[in-house]
Amino acid sequence: MGVSLDELPHWLPAWCRDHLGAEPTGVLFRSRQVSTVFGLRLAGGRDVVVKARADDGRAASCVAAQASLAERGYPCARPLTPVLRVGALAVHAEEFRPGGEVSQGDSPAVATASAHVFAQLMTKLAGVTVAPPLPNPPWVRWDHTDPGVWPAIDFLDSRDQSLVPDHIVGTAERTRRRLLAAGLPCVLGHADFEAQNLRWHGRALWAVHDWDSLAWQPEAALVGAASGSFASAGPPTLAPIESSEAFLSAYQDMRRHPFTAVELEVAWAASLWMAAYNARELALCHGPAAGAEALRAQTTERLRRANAS
Repeated sequence: MGVSLDELPHWLPAWCRDHLGAEPTGVLFRSRQVSTVFGLRLAGGRDVVVKARADDGRAASCVAAQASLAERGYPCARPLTPVLRVGALAVHAEEFRPGGEVSQGDSPAVATASAHVFAQLMTKLAGVTVAPPLPNPPWVRWDHTDPGVWPAIDFLDSRDQSLVPDHIVGTAERTRRRLLAAGLPCVLGHADFEAQNLRWHGRALWAVHDWDSLAWQPEAALVGAASGSFASAGPPTLAPIESSEAFLSAYQDMRRHPFTAVELEVAWAASLWMAAYNARELALCHGPAAGAEALRAQTTERLRRANAS
């Protein structure tokens, strides 16, 4: 559905004039996930993207890390402004980087190719120094201090919790205990490594999107989460166990860093916690059940590999 200039937030035209040198003359798109994202055509013909999100303290670190990678030639949109506060919002602009195709499939071969990209990305992020982007995104925020197993999120917590099957809650409880008990050091990583956030030109990676989703968690946990989510090209699902296994193996080979037994357990636990979080959200919001069905089918084996009693 198209968006007219009159439907833009009242502050946005003047913000573009002040920080990008021109006001918008057209709207290319608008979407809302972690951030509200506006694709805009400015006077003079330049296309840009403006992102606005509730200012929870994360955005400055995420944008600084994205800028660092873009300056070194990594395939991501280059930020055009720092993060600026507009009321309760954190706002920044970046290049418009359209094009490319979404990869499809969840086979071990696709998992291996995806793991190579993730390993390269984690290697690049290891050279970036920013303040930890905390609090972590909620789907990897097992380290929260809120009551109960889930991080507090009003739009989910206000819904009928009886819609969430007991096995989803139980899986989250067991994997969270395992993750918190590990005591591994945290690193900077991409916590929403899904097919829908990558674009390809043939076999060449064209763009990695969703830098709002950087996190500060143990490397093994971030890799484990990605091993479960890499194939999600739409609503979140859970990759087959053999594909997650291929992802983990390829990542370790690419990084030349064999995981310890504890790190492997943490990786499997993280894959399950993220899947349980997503399944809960889909249950509360009446979303598609594919992810929950995969979770139910795989829980016992993934819990065994996670050593999550």
